[in-house]
Amino acid sequence: VADALGDAPMTVETLASAVRTDPKPLRRLLRALSCYGVFAERPDGTFAHTETSRLLREDDPHSLRYIALWCTEPWTWDAWPMLDEAVRSGRNVVEDLYGKEFFVYLNEDAPESADVFNRAMTTSSEQSAREVAALLDLSGSRSVADLGGGQGHVVASLLDKYPAMKGYLLDLPKVVEKCLPRLREGGDLADRARVVPGDIREAVPVDSDVYIIKNILEWDDDSTARLLANVVAAGGPGARVVVIENLVDDTPSMRFSTAMDLLLLLNVGGAKHTTDSMVRRLTEAGLSVDDIRPVNPYLHAFDCTVPA
Repeated sequence: VADALGDAPMTVETLASAVRTDPKPLRRLLRALSCYGVFAERPDGTFAHTETSRLLREDDPHSLRYIALWCTEPWTWDAWPMLDEAVRSGRNVVEDLYGKEFFVYLNEDAPESADVFNRAMTTSSEQSAREVAALLDLSGSRSVADLGGGQGHVVASLLDKYPAMKGYLLDLPKVVEKCLPRLREGGDLADRARVVPGDIREAVPVDSDVYIIKNILEWDDDSTARLLANVVAAGGPGARVVVIENLVDDTPSMRFSTAMDLLLLLNVGGAKHTTDSMVRRLTEAGLSVDDIRPVNPYLHAFDCTVPA
């Protein structure tokens, strides 16, 4: 409906025709949504966009369309009723539901849901990549590795900023096979980019000056500890590690990040971090936290080094 509704208000009948629904129940749905600021009903009975409903459009520069779809995928309707069990036990419920670790389940049994997840992460990366590149001063660094970097928006932005730098993109095989054409053979960044498929929880097989870890230190404790140990081992003394996360401290993103925190509990047994818990996790891994800065109102960067 958000994509079908343009800049001008539309009648329910016209919208119903565009999205192939019955006009009467569609009006009931839109009226309910308008109570929460998603669309607005006008005195003449037509409906118009609001600031919130525009975020559901695919073409909006700040679109949350795929994030919203991701948070309401079929598996979420199985998992949320088991929140009480997750809170009591402190462990994920997905393995009890499906008999498989969450991302294994997605890729093997729910490929359409995996695609929604990848699109959600891609949208998020597209929106923040330029801000990350603008924040980070990598002058003097010869190489940068984006770990769990999805389709490569962050590493591409950094290679644009630093024309002499080499970049690595590491993520699961099914993710990086859809990486940006710019990074692949024939792309304008291909001579400086290397795409490395694999599971970074098992190994980080690249030696780089700088490692970027953005929005993935949210898994269970064991997986997070293994990743950080792999990074320390790969980079060695003097390597720079930049961790970027949205936090559950007193920040503008709390309403979103605390909800995602519970979703992480359900699916992977993970958690969003406070500033203190992130610093503790990083120092326990052997990293020295040198600086903490906001990337934007919703993300913070923890700038670390591997001590000599």
